[in-house]
Amino acid sequence: MVEERYSKWLNHENLAPQYKPVLEAMNAEEKNDAFYTTIEFGTAGMRGLLGPGTNRINIHTIRKATQGYANYINENNGGKAGIAIGYDNRHMSKEFAFDCADLLAKNNIKSYVFESLRPTPELSFAVRHLNCFGGIMITASHNPKEYNGYKLYDDKGCQLIPCLASQVIDKVNAIEDELAIDANCTEEQKKLITVIGKDVDEEYYKNVLSIQLNPEVKKDIKIVFSPEHGTANIPVQEVYKRAGYTCIPVVEQCSPDPDFSNTPTPNPEQAGAYELSLKYAKENQADLILVCDPDADRMGVGVLHNGEYVVLTGNQSGSVEIEYICSQLQKQGKMPENPVMFNTVVTSDLGEKVASDYGVTTEKTLTGFKFIGEKVAKYEKTHEKNYVFGYEESYGSLIKPFVRDKDAPQACLMLAEACAFYKEQGKDLVDVLDSLYDRHGTYEESQVALSLAGEAGAKRIKEILANLRKEAPTQIGGTKVVRSEDYKECVIKEGDTVTELTGFTKSDVLKYYLEDGSWIAVRPSGTEPKCKFYYCIKGASKEDAHNKTVHFQQAMDDLIAK
Repeated sequence: MVEERYSKWLNHENLAPQYKPVLEAMNAEEKNDAFYTTIEFGTAGMRGLLGPGTNRINIHTIRKATQGYANYINENNGGKAGIAIGYDNRHMSKEFAFDCADLLAKNNIKSYVFESLRPTPELSFAVRHLNCFGGIMITASHNPKEYNGYKLYDDKGCQLIPCLASQVIDKVNAIEDELAIDANCTEEQKKLITVIGKDVDEEYYKNVLSIQLNPEVKKDIKIVFSPEHGTANIPVQEVYKRAGYTCIPVVEQCSPDPDFSNTPTPNPEQAGAYELSLKYAKENQADLILVCDPDADRMGVGVLHNGEYVVLTGNQSGSVEIEYICSQLQKQGKMPENPVMFNTVVTSDLGEKVASDYGVTTEKTLTGFKFIGEKVAKYEKTHEKNYVFGYEESYGSLIKPFVRDKDAPQACLMLAEACAFYKEQGKDLVDVLDSLYDRHGTYEESQVALSLAGEAGAKRIKEILANLRKEAPTQIGGTKVVRSEDYKECVIKEGDTVTELTGFTKSDVLKYYLEDGSWIAVRPSGTEPKCKFYYCIKGASKEDAHNKTVHFQQAMDDLIAK
């Protein structure tokens, strides 16, 4: 099968010419990895390595996805409303985006394409602002430079939820020959493409600035900011300028460089993303470090505390955001009736406890902000509950839902305001976090990702989850498992009692609740060749929580090695 696919690509008359020399230079292992399967168009779209092959992101696999999406759009009469298209700084992102517009035009579908790179949240905003049928975002988020990806949005600016994504997937999978698709549209069809830019920017900035709770706060803080060579550079700096904050950009990381030349990693979940920002912060005695991923939907946070910089986890920064937002809404008499916050099944318990303190209920979703966006849309329609906040443990949050995805420019503005507000009280954001631990218990949250690339890696990930289901642990590291949740089999086990797990789309996730109030979850990544392990460990102190975390991580390593 590999040789057959490889030969078809190598000799196909429609193969984009830049791919032929790459194919000819492939060794056996490279051929196998590029052709052993077809890159999956799943509920999160596509993400993968750039290059020729059925298991790669390239002009042909992008066209196959877009043609399938076009068939779905036309079947649902969405062509006149049109599709908004955005893209990030990665290799081929702009080319893919405008090729998508051409292919949609060939299918008589209107599109609105950004003139240059823009954040993912602004694409989400543009879909609703322009009353589009949906959206396409070309991005690989925080992945390394070798990657790119393709995400689809519905008319609410939300990534396609599974029931909609499955309809598109069927259309994509029905296309047998991706190499036979071209994007050659007529001059008349070209008129269906509209290039957009500053007008949409302006409306997005206005909405971001509207989230301020204390716009007159004394802005006596210094913020070091890095867009990690990505799309956050202009929007965040513009919003800070208009709001009156002093922003010190990490100049070396402001250029839209697809090779991420001046950062060890563009992922704010990894320590390397902060190296240069920390240097800038120390030189300028900055109060706050904010680091965005390349498509500006995630934001990492560093805080000056007792003369040292402390990098917060996404769970910690999310909990601080909740505390600030809820306390100010309550203080100003602006807390809505029936307030609700959303987070995921792998997000720390701390945020939920903070929200509960202010009378805000929490609803859990599966990992993926599309599920939070779906809930936002539901309550906007029914008015049963009113949105206050939504976040994931992976540095993604949403303050106001004029966007239906994670929004780092919003988060950057809100964290700056919180930092300035608490500084007036003689506190920093770590002090605020410590006060939350005093009130609600001390937690250490962490994520360990086991990278398992290629065909063998994919099999190993499936094997890990299968083995955990076959021999479900009754204890982990000597601590009793008091409850387990299986989101694929949709069951809850507590001792000998088995009940149905409802309210979630089936997903390959396992979660174990321990007797000491901690929990551990396991899931394959939907966007990378990784198996992820999430730890929310409760301790009597920070030291105790940390020691227990190390212990439980080792216990899980031992468990999956069996």
